[in-house]
Amino acid sequence: MSGGTGSNWLCDNARAGMELEVLPPAGRFTPERLEGDLVLFAGGSGITPLLSILKSVLFAGSGNVTLCYANRDEQSVIFAAELDELRARFAPRLSVVHWLESKRGLPDAAALRELVDHAPATECFACGPEPFMLAARTAMADRGLARDRIHLERFTSLSGNPFAGSDTLPHGDRARTALVEVELEGRTRELCWPQGARLLDVLRAAGLNAPSSCGEGVCAACECRVVAGEVRMVDNRVLEADDLEQGYMLACQAVPVTDVVRISYA
Repeated sequence: MSGGTGSNWLCDNARAGMELEVLPPAGRFTPERLEGDLVLFAGGSGITPLLSILKSVLFAGSGNVTLCYANRDEQSVIFAAELDELRARFAPRLSVVHWLESKRGLPDAAALRELVDHAPATECFACGPEPFMLAARTAMADRGLARDRIHLERFTSLSGNPFAGSDTLPHGDRARTALVEVELEGRTRELCWPQGARLLDVLRAAGLNAPSSCGEGVCAACECRVVAGEVRMVDNRVLEADDLEQGYMLACQAVPVTDVVRISYA
């Protein structure tokens, strides 16, 4: 991949027998329970995470699944054969509705709602182009599904190496610093946190192995909780309102507001 960070490093450096340290599977794009009824909206390659959810419910749960799958044309339908097999095996629990742009144009919220208007739903998951996901969210909200039961998964390419410069103290107003107490991996550390600097950069500069991945506020791998004090996030595209109310925030986007902050990764 041109300009890729991970793919280029693997091609240039990975060798047979090499041991690589990786993070375990993580993320918030998962159903609360496998017994609930789900409505899934997939746009193109957005089927990738939704297929895993779909199969988990069908094989390990008891819920019903309705999949609305939008593509340009029949030739661009990913996993078409597998979906046909699953539909035959798990009927009537699995319903698959295809939307082809070549025949019907781009779907709007009204069209998506009509497709799934009578499908049982305790949760909804959508992944695909941003306009498609927003239309899906509107469709389900108009149906009466609570906002916190509608989940979106965004694919975002990194703008650079998320680990570049992680061994140096980040820029910020060093004349104004907050004191941050961090509980991580069973230990508590106190660090100076320059105003305007991101928490994740401060932790890396101090040599702490804080969980992270994208560094751009879209994956939630760096999620932690504010126990005391107040922080502000520069950007947030993944945490919901109820997450924020419980004190959760993204370390890669957090800057201090109060002079003393306590953070927990427990």
